[in-house]
Amino acid sequence: DVINPANGEVAGQVADGGTDAARQAIEAAAEAFKSWSKTTAHARSVILYKAWQLMLERKEDLAQTMTLEQGKPLRAARTEVQYAADFLLWFAEEAKRTYGETIPSARPDQRFIVSHYPVGVVAAITPWNYPVSMITRKVGPALAAGCTVVLKPAEATPRCAIKVFEILTEAGVPDGVINLVTAGDPAPVGDEMVSNPLGRKLTFTGSTAVG
Repeated sequence: DVINPANGEVAGQVADGGTDAARQAIEAAAEAFKSWSKTTAHARSVILYKAWQLMLERKEDLAQTMTLEQGKPLRAARTEVQYAADFLLWFAEEAKRTYGETIPSARPDQRFIVSHYPVGVVAAITPWNYPVSMITRKVGPALAAGCTVVLKPAEATPRCAIKVFEILTEAGVPDGVINLVTAGDPAPVGDEMVSNPLGRKLTFTGSTAVG
């Protein structure tokens, strides 16, 4: 159950995932990484740019959802959606700027070249207080870099995450590249994220105690 904090009523229901769901999501992301990591930076940029456009078009729906399940004033929710969309635009542009570097050597027959490559599956955990912008802030750069993602949103605000993922999917993100695990008890999902060897990076925003 997703609870409206203003009146305590049930605002909706989402899937209650656990260890198995998290493992399946990570495995799906690892499989999708094989092809997603080989896409061009320009192709990834186009998808993120489309997601930016869709998020702006659905600003009011996202803001209404945020207010109902999180309690943020509607005006503040609209501001956050704009802020969240801006991350998608920023990383759509940055995707094409993954520049390498050539470093001078002390020897005439040597040259050092720095190249950037996607690391693999990125696990992301986001908080309840910024339930849309913290997703695009984490998922945006991961997709831009050619990584795949498994997201566990805060248990209080899963519907915001679902709507963001619907936008990303509609924008053209392929199956398996982004994976969402909603959960009433976040601990088993988090445990799987930090212990599964297929995970290569973790991005977390939340309290010191949970961290």
